[in-house]
Amino acid sequence: MLWNLDTGWLLMAVAAVCIIAFIFGTALDAIMRDDGFGPTGNMVVFATGFFTAILALNSYGVPLRDLTVANATGLAGAFLSISILAVMKAALQRF
Repeated sequence: MLWNLDTGWLLMAVAAVCIIAFIFGTALDAIMRDDGFGPTGNMVVFATGFFTAILALNSYGVPLRDLTVANATGLAGAFLSISILAVMKAALQRF
């Protein structure tokens, strides 16, 4: 799905996801404080998880022609990645 996009549309998608990820990252930083990665770190984790989930599902042959399914997949991957990394950070700080 992502590889079929024109360069301009791909840059627009990355820019839109990064802007939304920064907003979510700032909100998560206010909620998580020391357990998070800061606003920019949360943004990087969020955006990476978003695109990784879409690429992973697309590599299994699932067509993501419907944008609702693509957005749901990306958001699920983003929140899953930030949750897993936050739990790993908390576990490492404990030991």
